Amino acid sequence: MQTEALLLAAEGEATNPLLPAIYDIVWSIIPFALVLLLFWRVVLPRLQKTLDERSEAIEGGIAQAENAQAEAKEALEKYNALLAEARAEAASIRDQARTEGTQILQEMKTNAQTEADRIAQSAQAQIEAERHQAVLSLRKEVGNLALDLASAVVQERLTEDAKAASVVDKLLADLDREAKAPAKKAPAKKPAAKKAPAKKATK
Repeated sequence: MQTEALLLAAEGEATNPLLPAIYDIVWSIIPFALVLLLFWRVVLPRLQKTLDERSEAIEGGIAQAENAQAEAKEALEKYNALLAEARAEAASIRDQARTEGTQILQEMKTNAQTEADRIAQSAQAQIEAERHQAVLSLRKEVGNLALDLASAVVQERLTEDAKAASVVDKLLADLDREAKAPAKKAPAKKPAAKKAPAKKATK
């Protein structure tokens, strides 16, 4: 017993308590190597594959985002181009409508002026026709009045001539009677003979 205790004491003095035994190191290295090999062969490829897939997904997402941004930029450029074209077309349509409106207004003014001139000419022609008709009617009336007046004058002159003839006849008859009558009646008949020319003068 004492010898075994001494051997154990000698072995304890020879070994370092901080360092494991060789068989512990060997048995620890083998599982570690197996675990490392398993990690290297199985876990690390899967992890690398997962990282690669994620990296590809991220890169794909970035590419898709860039493509989407490029498409959005292209769509924005197309929209701006279409908007500019629409604005230019609207301005052209507005200018054309303004020009056509001015032309239509000018044509309406021209037509209105032409119609007004035509109406004025027609009214002037109608006024001239009515004036001519009135002049003809007035001339006719004046002619009728002149004829009536001339007829009245002629008739009056004929009446006066008849009266003058009767007066002359009466005067001659009186002269004959005076010539046949006594001399005392002659002065009484002379004033009667002088009244006829005085009456004719007043006519």
